[in-house]
Amino acid sequence: MEVMQRLQAFKFKLMPTGDQQRDMRRFCGACRFVFNKALALQKENHEAGNTFIGYVAMAKRLTAWRNGSETPWLKEAPVHPLQHALKDMELAYKNFFEKRADFPRFKKKGSGGSFRYPDSKQIKLDQDNSRIFLPKLGWVRYRNSRQVLGELRNATVSQSGGKWFVSIQTRREVEQPTPHGNAVGIDMGISRFATLSDGTFFAPLNSFKRHENALRKAQQAMSRKTKFSSNWKRAKARVQRIHSHIGNARRDYLHKTTSSISKNHAMVCVEDLQVRNMSKSSAGGSEQPGRNVRAKSGLNKAILDQGWSEFRRQLDYKLAWKGGYLVAVAPHYTSQTCPCCGHVCKDNRQTQAQFRCVECGFEDNADVVGAINVLRAGHARFACEVNGAVRPSAAGTHRGELALTG
Repeated sequence: MEVMQRLQAFKFKLMPTGDQQRDMRRFCGACRFVFNKALALQKENHEAGNTFIGYVAMAKRLTAWRNGSETPWLKEAPVHPLQHALKDMELAYKNFFEKRADFPRFKKKGSGGSFRYPDSKQIKLDQDNSRIFLPKLGWVRYRNSRQVLGELRNATVSQSGGKWFVSIQTRREVEQPTPHGNAVGIDMGISRFATLSDGTFFAPLNSFKRHENALRKAQQAMSRKTKFSSNWKRAKARVQRIHSHIGNARRDYLHKTTSSISKNHAMVCVEDLQVRNMSKSSAGGSEQPGRNVRAKSGLNKAILDQGWSEFRRQLDYKLAWKGGYLVAVAPHYTSQTCPCCGHVCKDNRQTQAQFRCVECGFEDNADVVGAINVLRAGHARFACEVNGAVRPSAAGTHRGELALTG
């Protein structure tokens, strides 16, 4: 029997005491301070023309900060989360230099916060009594909604919308799954969130749009308050709760959609969409002002409201867990190519929703046509990659965890 290793995170809502909440806020502040101080040093070092300061050298500076007279309060926080903040900063810098992300930004106070315990030996989980032991916090109760499976790896404490959560990452061995179902292509859109090549589609949730008016009123009320006053803090907490509700609703919808697709299909072909480029502002500058700025702004808002990148990320690991494959293909001309005769022309797409080939007269929904062409391109790419070398996804290296991610 072939087995595979599965990394999985289990997230729970914490129920800390007042003292534990105070300590967690202080630990978040300490990690934020270490991250910002290390980033400032890296920027000064880079501007001076020196080489990048590695983690080992930066960790020695952290020891000096903890023992120094200027920041003795750093000793009150556990050392491992502070060290992990340095690793986060180093990773952010590497992602920037390898052109995977923008330049690291300083963390602001009041925008959530988190800290991680990377050493599993310091964490104890008592599932029978619904509590977890964390260094310098003691036993913290949590809302036990499901069983934690596997060997503990690390634990991350985070704050969102005024509530505290713990995410427990585990590792365990599971049987190599056998994929079920056929292959399917998916066309992403706004009027239809996801259209499958078999004709079925998922309607968009538009979580932000549903709560946009409430969010605007809450932000307007917050702007009228004196900054940092008690009324301002209460108004800010209300804005954060609305943002948290928007994000939770979107994630819940994406999880339900991706679970449904991954359970019923062995291979899923998606468009390799560059969301960052698609949602760029068209405002332009004073010398060359943009055109149709308001319409493009509304389109950008609608694109970002869908969560396409998170949709693809969830599909990637869920298909890997079930032994399936994710294939990403170039999105060029997928909605302008006739699946019947192969004729490519922008006039084939009569409207946003209707496709009619000017060559052979084939008619269908434009999103369905796009999904069919994505499926065909995915089949061709998958066959090409299998005959050559298949690049494993971030989920792992076993057969069931392979994904072609473009």
